[in-house]
Amino acid sequence: MISAAQKLFEQGKLEGKLEGESLILGRLLQAKFGVVPAAYQKRIKQADAQTLLIWSERVLTAAALDEVFGK
Repeated sequence: MISAAQKLFEQGKLEGKLEGESLILGRLLQAKFGVVPAAYQKRIKQADAQTLLIWSERVLTAAALDEVFGK
């Protein structure tokens, strides 16, 4: 049985991980493409871990910012 404190701890870890992944993706995008528009920043903040991973991998080959986020 998992205690309430353990559940909160695990939730905090997940949120921290997502926040870190979002931050890294934002920095990669800024380094490669310059200013990241607010609409993309919002999408990054709302994305799940799998989506952030996909977008981060696309940064490596994308020629334009919109290629990272796909269609």
